[in-house]
Amino acid sequence: MKGSPRTHGGASEFVGLKFAASILAAGLLAAACSTGSPPVVSVTHVSTARLIGPAMDGLDQPSFAFRTGRPPALSLQELFHPRYNVPADPSMVRTLLVTGDIIPARGVAWAAIDVHHDVLWPFRPTADYTKNADVTYVNLEAPLFSGCPVNPNSSFTFCGDARFVNGLSLMGAKVVNLANNHLTNYGAAGVDSTVHLLDQAGILNSGLGPVAVIDVRGIKFGFIGFNGVGRAIDQAALKDGITRARQLADIVVVQFHWGKEYERQPMADRGVPTPDDPVAIGHEAIDWGADIVIGNHPHWYQGIEVYHGKLITYAHGNFIFDQMWSEETREGVIGTYTFYGTKLVAASWKAVRIYGYGQPVFMNATDNSTALTTMEAASDELAARLGEPMTKPVPTMPGPPAYAPLNAP
Repeated sequence: MKGSPRTHGGASEFVGLKFAASILAAGLLAAACSTGSPPVVSVTHVSTARLIGPAMDGLDQPSFAFRTGRPPALSLQELFHPRYNVPADPSMVRTLLVTGDIIPARGVAWAAIDVHHDVLWPFRPTADYTKNADVTYVNLEAPLFSGCPVNPNSSFTFCGDARFVNGLSLMGAKVVNLANNHLTNYGAAGVDSTVHLLDQAGILNSGLGPVAVIDVRGIKFGFIGFNGVGRAIDQAALKDGITRARQLADIVVVQFHWGKEYERQPMADRGVPTPDDPVAIGHEAIDWGADIVIGNHPHWYQGIEVYHGKLITYAHGNFIFDQMWSEETREGVIGTYTFYGTKLVAASWKAVRIYGYGQPVFMNATDNSTALTTMEAASDELAARLGEPMTKPVPTMPGPPAYAPLNAP
């Protein structure tokens, strides 16, 4: 009845059941009187336990997904507090996994090669997880070549041992983004060596021009990358690249290297110079046809945005790097982005912490929850600034994280 409260599994439901039972009993009695012989009655015990039905939405009716068979519209609320269960249908579901920055240089190379004598050491604790996706897409921020010097001292000229490509294979990387501000630290020879090593390992690359296309059970993903650190992003090239990828793929994934370092919110850093506002560039990429935007470079994980029904992830933090000088730079998130057909319908994140100058390990449940709350609060702060819908209730931003022990427990 309109305007009347409805109680699920409570007193009103029990009264309704008793009323139905009385009607049934009256009918059976009438039948017995009309025939003159006792009826054959099968007694069924009616349970008063709460009936299991579809999840109710805000209007106390079956949810949109249940009513229509289609996933709900993408939103911060649905991403951080999902109610839609993606059908376990491999013919329709595909997953894209993304990490933060991978820089197998400096202290990482020293820890892996000189201390642990194992180039796979940085990748081992998380490899079983990262390779368990249809496409694993990472940002490699150092050229790889034989003879790269191992030097843990502070330097901003990065390179990694050629053998680190085996770590990328171990973690299941299928596409590596090379559009960043350190790939060219050793010139064209360093770039050529990196591409050659990736080719030998069967790993595609994005960011050097061509669209990397991977066919996942009939759905084609197209990957392109752009660097906006130390330079402005060429917006004409960006628009052309998206158009080209749109012609070749069903799902267009654009990764950017952008934004100010060591910030929880996306912003330009004109002093570097990193002149582009990531929010403006991300919006343009969606407007021009991208299906999902992936961000990295700030070395802190940041919030996300849902813009015109598409997801923009501004930064995943660090994944493999040696920035042990702060807790924030030791942390990152691994994002898993789930598509149903060609539509992004869900996302999840697992937080990692870097130990021993280069090995990410999954956080415990408490710290992981704090990291995701931080990410949600940062997303809501951005949504409030842009006048976009926020989660409910809006979480309080956690305080700065405490510095964890140097070595993994």
